[in-house]
Amino acid sequence: MNSLKKPEWLKKQLFSHSKENFVKNIIKTNNIHTVCSEARCPNIGECFSKKTAAFLLLGNKCTRNCRFCNISANNIDLGIDEGEPFRISSAVEKLKLKYVVLTSVTRDDLEDGGAHIFIETIKRIKKINKNILIEVLVPDFSGNFNVIEKILKEDICVFNHNLETVKRLYPEIRPMADYERSLEVLKFSKEFRANLLIKTGIMVGLGEQKNEVIELIDNVKKINIDA
Repeated sequence: MNSLKKPEWLKKQLFSHSKENFVKNIIKTNNIHTVCSEARCPNIGECFSKKTAAFLLLGNKCTRNCRFCNISANNIDLGIDEGEPFRISSAVEKLKLKYVVLTSVTRDDLEDGGAHIFIETIKRIKKINKNILIEVLVPDFSGNFNVIEKILKEDICVFNHNLETVKRLYPEIRPMADYERSLEVLKFSKEFRANLLIKTGIMVGLGEQKNEVIELIDNVKKINIDA
């Protein structure tokens, strides 16, 4: 028998099921989606027990097929739910959240990429309480800087757009995205609203090399954002 004691960080902790179920019930009742559920995040119990969640806008079907993501891909008759911002703001109020993360699937089928849903959701949340902090994690909107500008004008505290991986792996990991375009989204956002916290994130363990990660970080540093 192996008597080696596992490190504490490796052990899965138990969390409050009552708090977790409270969040799940509100999400179900309001017919809204979260990244936690749709992407099958293993940490869902921890977040839900703390009454936190990343709200997923524009439905739960994505028009892209990134290899790392568990969200379903679909390009046919996706439609758009204009009532989604109201239901999400209602959930925010019931959960008594002080910090809200809004993200979305990518909707290349929509002229504005669904940016107006982001904007309407932000406005409705701020009507509940103007002191609620809102972070947005956005897709690249196909490089449409006009709609990105509209979101940047809203009352948000963080603008986030993830690069996800190094340039070489884009054709394999993110075949419908573009590394340079994502860098341009980050650069434009920093130039347009310099005092706003602009950030990005990447995954490791997909086959990238150390020098490629360093190159990516250097590219991010050049536009003075947080990674």
